[in-house]
Amino acid sequence: MNINQLKYFVAVAEHQNFTKAATQHYISQTAITQQIHALEESLGVKLVDRNTRPITLTPAGQVFLMEARAILERMNQAVARTREAAAGPVGTLRIGYTKGYEYSDFSDHLRRFHQAFPNIHTPCYRCTTDLLAAGLLRGEYDVIFTWDSTDICREGWVDHQLVEEVRLMAALYKRHPYARRTSLTRADLKGEKLFFMSPSGDGDSLRDAHYIRLYQEAGYQPDIILRSSDMESVTMMVEAEMGISILPAYCANNRQAGDNLVFVPMIGDGEVEEIIAVWRKEDQNPALEQFLRHMFPEREL
Repeated sequence: MNINQLKYFVAVAEHQNFTKAATQHYISQTAITQQIHALEESLGVKLVDRNTRPITLTPAGQVFLMEARAILERMNQAVARTREAAAGPVGTLRIGYTKGYEYSDFSDHLRRFHQAFPNIHTPCYRCTTDLLAAGLLRGEYDVIFTWDSTDICREGWVDHQLVEEVRLMAALYKRHPYARRTSLTRADLKGEKLFFMSPSGDGDSLRDAHYIRLYQEAGYQPDIILRSSDMESVTMMVEAEMGISILPAYCANNRQAGDNLVFVPMIGDGEVEEIIAVWRKEDQNPALEQFLRHMFPEREL
């Protein structure tokens, strides 16, 4: 018994005709008839009732048809998995990232990972930091890239790694008096109407409190006219000259020359945003291990 005989037998059973089965496999009717006969001899049973029109399977043939199909399916799976293994690891890695981080060079890391592991599917999901943390807890993501606005790093069920410290920038419209400055402090922004960029959905997180404290340390309460996690809306309102904002430096990436936006670096202690990667300690996804080794080659996993 061989694989070709199984394929011929399934074709005969499905077509209920030797001629049509032979045509499907580009061989003569005589050849396929001989192969089915050889299969029956090797099994020691009759599989096909040749006295009926159209031909039918014997009871033994009905049983063998199910087994033959299962064998052929298993063979196809084995071939596919072998080819995938030759091409590299396979799997799915679900990545969540904080709103606005699409403007960073994160896509460069994803591209290099995809080039190294083309058979690992990496769907990405853009969300607020609080929803990212909740989604990681529920197992919706394998790894998230976020500001630690929920103090998630203190949770015993997660592990984390600092990805980068990003300088904060004042986002101004071009006619703003400070647009030509080379740097700004929180004290300089007293009296400005402010669009407060919040990493969380409710605008009331630990990270939000940190940035509010920077204003207080500068001697005043900020005049916040809107809290938002939607970076596109914030920059649009700044361009409309409704107010200013403070945003991470990567927001300045990919801006067009005609945009009515100027980004000026903020200076002083705490004027950075920390982006961290967070994952569940219990996550056994092999694709996650490959990704972490790719992102953090010096880290021991």
